[in-house]
Amino acid sequence: MISGLTGLRWPIVGLAMASLAMANMAFAAKIAYYDATYRASFKAGVEHAQVELELKGEKLPSKVVLRADAKRYRNFRSKDPLEVGAKEIVWRPQGKQSSLHYEFEVKHQRASGSYDSYITQDWALFRGDKLAPNTRVTAARNLRSRTTLAFDLPKGWSAETPYAASGEHSFRIDDPKRRFDEPEGWMLLGKIGVRSERIHHVNTVIAAPEGESARRQDALAFINWNLPKLLDVFPEFPKRVLIVSAGDPMWRGGLSGPASIFLHSDRPLISENRTSPLLHELVHVALGIRGDQESDWIVEGLAEFYSIQTLRRSGGIGQKRYEQAMDNLKKWARRAPTLFAKSSTGPTTARAVLVFQQVDAEIRSLTGGAASLDDVARKLAADRGEISLIQLQEIAQQVAGKPLQSLQRDRLTKPLVEPGP
Repeated sequence: MISGLTGLRWPIVGLAMASLAMANMAFAAKIAYYDATYRASFKAGVEHAQVELELKGEKLPSKVVLRADAKRYRNFRSKDPLEVGAKEIVWRPQGKQSSLHYEFEVKHQRASGSYDSYITQDWALFRGDKLAPNTRVTAARNLRSRTTLAFDLPKGWSAETPYAASGEHSFRIDDPKRRFDEPEGWMLLGKIGVRSERIHHVNTVIAAPEGESARRQDALAFINWNLPKLLDVFPEFPKRVLIVSAGDPMWRGGLSGPASIFLHSDRPLISENRTSPLLHELVHVALGIRGDQESDWIVEGLAEFYSIQTLRRSGGIGQKRYEQAMDNLKKWARRAPTLFAKSSTGPTTARAVLVFQQVDAEIRSLTGGAASLDDVARKLAADRGEISLIQLQEIAQQVAGKPLQSLQRDRLTKPLVEPGP
């Protein structure tokens, strides 16, 4: 009897799987699309852009909510119902075509006095997720956008974005994980110089305003040398990465975004302490993770760990320089009594690098060299999203086969314990 029942089980399972596959195919066949077009108009000497979001299709979202800071976005208008609040704009598209218009203030000054978004007579530098306020769409479950970003630019201006061009000053945005695609990442418009090269599967583009002291060719050669070693750890690195650069009054550091990086033109490719601001940001692009309220040290520590390791593996620094870099981090790390904070400071990041050095050594020891921190980082990059200590512990345990002493919380909250010889 048992044998007979077992024999009947497979046809039933097969039928269930076939039914599920047919249901999925039916749902996929019902997917409907509408066109969403962001049109941004820039004029030389004008410090804001005129932006239009146009929706067009047989069916449109019933409601679009934009979270908009009044200091950067103003003059929202549409022929269709529109509610303009202090923090949210509620737009209710009607019919088969609807448009929303607003003004975007390009310049944005940080508390330090420098800028992370700027515009001059000849160029504009900003993030796409600032050009378009964070947007939440209410629509039928099977309704998807086909989104295009288009620029209307002064004569002689060009545009570089994280997206491949689909026409003159036009870019197609396609994220399969989203039902409504929005612009993201760093963007540079204006009279600009560009250098690009395909490195393995990555189309690497480096852009800066004309006349700036950016070392585009040097940076491209540096990436050509180091990116292959980074791809060994992160094979799913984006197919296109944009690095934009400018001088003062832009922020004097590096900032990553989806498939893109900003790096101040005065920042060195390799610092005197043997770390690399550019590689640090490239690791952020590769990982695509963010920490929870206490785990920014994971994000920043991994970025700094792999910036140094990549230089070591590519031969950019030798063993002696590597050891000097780690010694410098040990001195700095003593200023960090704990790792857990909303934002990782320099000493906290230095201590995090030492923790990951210990994690790497412990995994290699437990697995007889069959696995390493690379396997953990690769898993994090595949999952992306928010990360916590508990998630890191779980992934590390999967790789090592048992919980790691180097990632125990009580150990991370005590004064620094340096790795043994």
